[in-house]
Amino acid sequence: MPKSANQKIKILYLLKILLENTDEEHGLTLKEVESALRELGVKAERKTLYDDIETLRIFGVDIEKSVGKSVTYHVISRDFELPELKLLIDAVQSSKFISEKKSRELIDKLSSLMSRFDATKLRRQVYVANRVKSDNETIYYSVDEIHEAINQNKKISFQYFEWNEKKEKVLRHNGKKYIISPHALTWDDENYYMIGYDSSEEKIKHYRVDKMQKISLTDEKRDGDEFFRGFDMALYSKKTFGMFGGVEESVTLRCKNRFAGVVIDRFGEDVTFLKSDDEHFEVHVKVHVSPLFFGWVLNFGDGIEIVSPDSVRGEFRTLLEKTLEGYK
Repeated sequence: MPKSANQKIKILYLLKILLENTDEEHGLTLKEVESALRELGVKAERKTLYDDIETLRIFGVDIEKSVGKSVTYHVISRDFELPELKLLIDAVQSSKFISEKKSRELIDKLSSLMSRFDATKLRRQVYVANRVKSDNETIYYSVDEIHEAINQNKKISFQYFEWNEKKEKVLRHNGKKYIISPHALTWDDENYYMIGYDSSEEKIKHYRVDKMQKISLTDEKRDGDEFFRGFDMALYSKKTFGMFGGVEESVTLRCKNRFAGVVIDRFGEDVTFLKSDDEHFEVHVKVHVSPLFFGWVLNFGDGIEIVSPDSVRGEFRTLLEKTLEGYK
């Protein structure tokens, strides 16, 4: 690029140099800035740099002048603070549905939002290797396709698979295409799910995005809007344990007092506690009855008991008896 062209974008190079090389603890002198610009083929004079830095300040860049042994300039605040980026990076590296390769790419992009000094601190926090991660790189394109269908108010078609004991993908319904109206995406139980409406069964369903393949938009408009008016995703997730489908039931649970926090974590602070005796309370909640719900109850031994309805209580007892049979 000719030097004259470089001169026209001098202020952009200046911003890049300051963002990459300064923070509250690290600054650059004007001499160091001049040297960095010179390496990029840009000639700068001290007077014009004063003007350029002031222009960046007016634009909204938080540049501070520090006077010590020498005068240095620092970018002291950014769109993201270091603790915020650490939080985002923790989410990326702990997410199973994001592959190891994509995790590293996203973390590198997040790190580029800080100075090179703070980026080093971020990289020291990263532990991606040997974590349980998806190998499905297409999930990002699948999510994009689903969002596009929602934006265009279109149904989607896709195939859905499960894993067998040979670690092979087996298509459900012999590969028959599902036709669903997508309405939302949610992240639950470390996986990404699409929530949609199945016209053929007239009900809301959910699908793990990493198990969907060959997603494409159809020419049909979405339906099921009436089911999603006032739809509460948080409430749906509370009732659906591990996003595992099941019949919705109103269930009464009898809990030992020490499990109050567990119940609030699961069902929220609005759930009503009814005192049973000095050591127990009862709650009435709506759940999708499934093996994962029963597994959740079983986690707490005799601390949480299914009181009613009798059908759910009996189903739980049958599951326990069958499980015990396997250990005789």
